[in-house]
Amino acid sequence: MYKAICSAHILTQAELMATKITNGEFNMKPAERFKTALKHKTRPDRVPHFELVFFLTMEAFGKVHPSHRSYGQWGQMTRTEQTLHLKDIASIYVETAKKFEHDAIFIHGNPDTVEVLMRLVDEIKAISGDDYFLMCHGDATFAIPGGNGMEEWSFRMMDEPEKVDAELAKGVDNMIARAEKIKAHGGMDAIALCSDYCFNSGPFLSLEWFDRFIQPNLIRQISAYREMGFYTIKHTDGNIMPILDRLLEAGPDAIHSLDPQGGVDIAEVATRVGDKVTLIGNVDCGKLQTGTDEECIESALYAIENGKRAAGYIFSTSNCVYTGMELRRYELIRDVWKKHRDY
Repeated sequence: MYKAICSAHILTQAELMATKITNGEFNMKPAERFKTALKHKTRPDRVPHFELVFFLTMEAFGKVHPSHRSYGQWGQMTRTEQTLHLKDIASIYVETAKKFEHDAIFIHGNPDTVEVLMRLVDEIKAISGDDYFLMCHGDATFAIPGGNGMEEWSFRMMDEPEKVDAELAKGVDNMIARAEKIKAHGGMDAIALCSDYCFNSGPFLSLEWFDRFIQPNLIRQISAYREMGFYTIKHTDGNIMPILDRLLEAGPDAIHSLDPQGGVDIAEVATRVGDKVTLIGNVDCGKLQTGTDEECIESALYAIENGKRAAGYIFSTSNCVYTGMELRRYELIRDVWKKHRDY
């Protein structure tokens, strides 16, 4: 039991934690830091950092990113050969987290099966123990259709909504069943829900259709994950402001990516909902690719300084570190984070 007296009163545990963090006495493990930010009841020792995907592994390490690999003959490989591939993939995830000081790792199974995903969890933990917060994708809610299917889906929602309801519900059922297998294996901390709902101009669906086709499934999915003990992070690009309150009603622990190209201002979001949910993102990916160095620095500073106003904040780009972005640009904003990550 800690005991301390300051200004003639006894410090609470929360005050003690805040004091020790300020004095630099805490040295949280990455996973602990990330979880603390998601719980947003006390602040971690510094602003956590991660990226949904870090694709520039060839430039950073001379290795092809796991998602860019093709295993057309995976089923033909021996178990030993598969394991060697998975060990290499796991090492890339851990090397990326160490080099760029990420607190969490988003695991992309390749091939995309639960078995491969769980083997990757085991390989990552064999290298790094429980140091990192691990997450994977798990979202079957209705996302913006591809160009070839957009017209068809739009007509179907109008002409046969009950059938669409049933198909979407079945997809969520299957995703929840998948999460149950992941939970039974153990080792995964969170499910990231990565279905995109919005263009830069706003949601793809009207609010009436959003409430019909997306919201009930989103609530059900997040509720099921919470019952399993998973944290949940809801990702969607674009202008989420018209549906921000709906996203919070579904109960995720965090929202990502707070897209400035969609007009999402992290200062406004922090003011409106920063006490209710952890915020992740807002560093402008568009400026990282086509802007000036000064614009990149300005965007990173704006994101982290306003993000700190929220009860929980995790620094990241407004999408991911994607193919075609210069590595030096990412390193530039990473350096901004390093200089300003202390509370």
